[in-house]
Amino acid sequence: MVEAAATHGASVTGAQSLSNSFIGDTIQVCTVTRDLKRTVEGFIALGVGPWALYTFSPENCENLTYRGSTDPFSMRVGIANSGTMMWEVIQPLEGKSLYTEFLDAHGEGVHHVGVGCNDMPWDQRIAEFERRGCANVQSGIWRGEVPFAYFETEGLTTTTFEIFQFPPDFVMPEPEEWVPGPPPA
Repeated sequence: MVEAAATHGASVTGAQSLSNSFIGDTIQVCTVTRDLKRTVEGFIALGVGPWALYTFSPENCENLTYRGSTDPFSMRVGIANSGTMMWEVIQPLEGKSLYTEFLDAHGEGVHHVGVGCNDMPWDQRIAEFERRGCANVQSGIWRGEVPFAYFETEGLTTTTFEIFQFPPDFVMPEPEEWVPGPPPA
């Protein structure tokens, strides 16, 4: 067993030294669901939580786009942290979006991963995905401060990649609801 662990460690180190990825760290994993509360409760049963629930809509998101259209869409979003990983669960509410498209094609499940792009400036992140042939297929700006964008990467990787960027002084707003309750003070 020790020999296998040592071999595994060597291969990880070797793989890291070969990396030329602009993707950087995976900072978020998101599932899409038809029932946010049910899915969040499943994560809680696994020890992930508490969950902060928000509604993203034209009232608090600007410049919403989906496949070139500016038709509005909305969703309920649950966010929880576990170590350095942000978990997200999205339930689409209204309008066409990548989330409704995914549910129609695949059903519920892991929809996208959020990547940090080694803290590249925002415009460079977008340009690098596009240079690699991955179109920006959905985007917006939450609360006037947090841009987000999804890229057409499913054909290459079987999943979608998202980028988002919190300003350095950004503080998450109080959620509409905590499930099962707020974190200890």
